[in-house]
Amino acid sequence: MVAGRGGRCGVTLTAGLEPARWDGRPGAHPAGVAPALLQVRDVSLAFGGVVALDRVGFDVAPGAICGLIGPNGAGKTSMVNCITGAYRPDAGDIVFDGTSLLRTPAHGMVRRGIARSFQNLQLFASMSVLENVLVGDHVRIDGAFLTAGIRAPRVRRNEASARDRAREALRTVGIERLADQPVAAVPYAAQKLTEMARALVSRPRLLLLDEPAGGLSRGEVDGLIALIRRVRDEYALAILLIEHHMNLVMSLCDRIVVLDFGRAIATGTPAEIRTDPAVIDAYLGIDEDEDDARAH
Repeated sequence: MVAGRGGRCGVTLTAGLEPARWDGRPGAHPAGVAPALLQVRDVSLAFGGVVALDRVGFDVAPGAICGLIGPNGAGKTSMVNCITGAYRPDAGDIVFDGTSLLRTPAHGMVRRGIARSFQNLQLFASMSVLENVLVGDHVRIDGAFLTAGIRAPRVRRNEASARDRAREALRTVGIERLADQPVAAVPYAAQKLTEMARALVSRPRLLLLDEPAGGLSRGEVDGLIALIRRVRDEYALAILLIEHHMNLVMSLCDRIVVLDFGRAIATGTPAEIRTDPAVIDAYLGIDEDEDDARAH
């Protein structure tokens, strides 16, 4: 078993992972590497006297899977909420595709090409799986009041196209057969996949996944790993992944950023993060059997 400070991680890590193209630090782009799609620049956020984020900075490259890990309360979800406009940072900047996001309201992020899932499911229980996914495509559905009210031909065509896109997103995540079921009646794993499909239907360039493996079985996690890789490749997007399931993180991510008490304490490849003393102390811990062997 693995135990970090306070036993916060509690999993065994796997090895054999390839290094990424650059170290993920803001502006650290060697020759031949494309500029970052997302740049987080010295972002700070406080709630009263509680510091949630303290000058956090990192980059996410186009097409990369970047992990954001750390103990509970480290500031991971606060960081995602800043990126998606739910929170406004007290200091710093967040740049997406060369333009600051700080003046973009939360409801405008989908148009910018950013979509997310949530740590706690945010689904409409009274709606079907398909209808929940359609919510994520609202920016491409004609919402003109008069034309929608009289069911104009253009509206019907737009709605048919939107349903096709929603079913395609459900097909991608493997639950198209559940499209017409009430979302409250499908298994928990299918609800998690519904959230992912809702994020994908808008065809984002950056997908933020907040603990997608939470509550899933080992077999379901294995399927999720394959799905996230396929989504990254088929949709040609970058992914920022918040997760406590370390085998998933170490298997998927090109780069990992580690937060602790609101500060970024390490950035690197999975292999580098696995052996970083500060990360081991704050979060990962060491294998207790190895520790005993060293003592003897």
